[in-house]
Amino acid sequence: MTDVRLRLDLGYDGTDFSGWAVQPDRRTVQGVLEYAVATIFGQPGLRLVVAGRTDAGVHAAGQVAHLDVDELRYAELREHGLRRLAGLLPADVRVFSMAPAPDGFDARFSAVWRRYRYRLSDADFGVEPLRRRDTVGWRRQLDAAAMHEAAQQLLGLNDYTAYCRRREGATAIRTLQRLDVVRDGWLIEVRVQADAFCHSMVRSLVGALAAVGEGRRPLAWPGSLLTRTTRSDEITVAPPHGLTLAEVGYPVDSELTSRAEQSRAVRGPLTAE
Repeated sequence: MTDVRLRLDLGYDGTDFSGWAVQPDRRTVQGVLEYAVATIFGQPGLRLVVAGRTDAGVHAAGQVAHLDVDELRYAELREHGLRRLAGLLPADVRVFSMAPAPDGFDARFSAVWRRYRYRLSDADFGVEPLRRRDTVGWRRQLDAAAMHEAAQQLLGLNDYTAYCRRREGATAIRTLQRLDVVRDGWLIEVRVQADAFCHSMVRSLVGALAAVGEGRRPLAWPGSLLTRTTRSDEITVAPPHGLTLAEVGYPVDSELTSRAEQSRAVRGPLTAE
């Protein structure tokens, strides 16, 4: 039996899921999807590898995963596979495309960046009803310009330990490539892009910037936390439902394998230059 690696592009409303990863007696995105793909391919035990594991309540508009399936079975399903998946999946998960991946592709390790957005409303009325599942109502007025200014101090290669929940053996060294705060009427959107994120990092960044936006913290405060060697208990982690994984970026096909090898390498501590 010869396998073919498939790339899946998908999205989901995370409201009623206990996150991406399979957990005993919990409804998870991975669990629902793996049941559906195993059913249509007739291969029990199929496992998905995902670009970024999302927490409970967090959404995705541009999630990417891969799995290896029997090549002959895929050939039989090539034309109607998406339609069959749609018939098995619940309404809060959709697979937008499913196609053979280039050689060397790994949904997780080949990625060069992940982009998230976090939506807030500081309107007096709260949140527009149609946005209540992906937008957080903020009780205080926010200065989006001040938040954006403070955010620029956080960019670059840094140790984000202060912003991450500790996981044994995990590093908090990341390259934060973009962190913008944009207002459109009552909607404030925080747009963040990095090579990877550690646990709760985006929601902690939003919480720290919101403290600046409320006027409770000075502009330099979020950046000053980068000197911490332990998680900061001064940061209020923003609620999960405002967060959406928007997009995952990959290099050109010829660089997929080398990127995956680089990502698997253990990151060492930062050194002063």
